Amino acid sequence: MRSFLPIFTVIAAIIALWYAAVVPMNIKETLTQLERGGAEVSPPSAQERRDMGHLGLVAANSFAASATLSQDRPRLPAPHQVAAELWDGTVDKKITSKRSLVYHGWITLSATLMGFAIGTGLGIFLAVGIVHSRVMDKSVMPWAIVSQTIPIIALAPMIVVVLYSVGLQGLFPKAVISAYLSFFPVVVGMVKGLRSPDQMQLDLLKTYNANTNQGFWKLRLPASMPYLFASLKIGIAAAMVGAIVGELPVQGGGLGNRMLTGSYYGQTIQIWSALFAAAILAASLVALIALFQRGTLKRMGLA
Repeated sequence: MRSFLPIFTVIAAIIALWYAAVVPMNIKETLTQLERGGAEVSPPSAQERRDMGHLGLVAANSFAASATLSQDRPRLPAPHQVAAELWDGTVDKKITSKRSLVYHGWITLSATLMGFAIGTGLGIFLAVGIVHSRVMDKSVMPWAIVSQTIPIIALAPMIVVVLYSVGLQGLFPKAVISAYLSFFPVVVGMVKGLRSPDQMQLDLLKTYNANTNQGFWKLRLPASMPYLFASLKIGIAAAMVGAIVGELPVQGGGLGNRMLTGSYYGQTIQIWSALFAAAILAASLVALIALFQRGTLKRMGLA
């Protein structure tokens, strides 16, 4: 309980601030609807309400505060509205329904895992080459850094269009975008980890007449494991972002596509529920890697 109490305190504070922000954010639309329903609002003129500040409208119409928490299309949905939409999209809907968050979450998860596998494999391969080859260190590493300066929101549609033109559709274009975002943290973390043994340890291996391969498997690779797992946690989150961004230009489903659909029709509650579903999914993947990290490092005697 001591470890969870600070977490619960922060969550409670965030929810309280969220509810406090909902009232002024939704007050103008709420007063318009109440006026149409025959209620007396202050000021009575729509033009005056548009020119008036949100907090001023709340102070002048305190009776409308509760109504701001139950808008159908609010600017900022209340926490209970997002929770209800999450429950409806995960429990009340069939997982095969295109309105189910489980259905869309599985599509996003599939692209994320495929891209994460590709990005991790490519990142480890490049890291090993960079550590063992001065040429790759001077040529590949700068390009890997430069590649991350390109905005993914501009690059994603180009990747999708190019791959679609050569017949590669479905999950693969989104996986490529995920791999693009996830490989860089793995490269940086793995390079740092493979170079973490100090000179004394390397000299000790030379005294044992160990060759380069033995030095890699016996010293460099075990020493890089903590760095690798740290970069994998960042990489899996980045892969999730890449999968969601890759879903925006296509109509194949996924949490990103659900967010975009919600923005088209002004369904802010749908957008926020998909956003929270993606956050929960990403947090679960990071927690799974952390669990695997704990077991692996314990077996290696590093934890």
